[in-house]
Amino acid sequence: MSAGRGDRAAPPAPGGHWEVRFADAASAKGWESLAQQARENTYRAWILMRTGPGPTTETPRHHRLKGSLAHGTHRGQTCEQWQIEVTGGGRIWYLLDTARGTCWITFAGTGHPRATEC
Repeated sequence: MSAGRGDRAAPPAPGGHWEVRFADAASAKGWESLAQQARENTYRAWILMRTGPGPTTETPRHHRLKGSLAHGTHRGQTCEQWQIEVTGGGRIWYLLDTARGTCWITFAGTGHPRATEC
């Protein structure tokens, strides 16, 4: 997904920070919906992904997913999958790609992801 006219410009990651990118168009669209609903919390989540995406101390609002959701693959790289609870129902899931220093957002949305409702 490349940026176009009218798109928001994201700054490049400075040294020691992680890149934050969308894994697909659906996650980008979900991000926009989440940002409209909870602007400040979405920004805080972006800062978390940028500066400390794999915390040593997990919290109920920022933790690694479990079971079959604990890992995901992007561009042939298997990565840990994490979740940030942005609102009561709003979530961001991302893959922690240590080889590329990138957080790949695999889900962003205002509602709880269906994969965990089963």
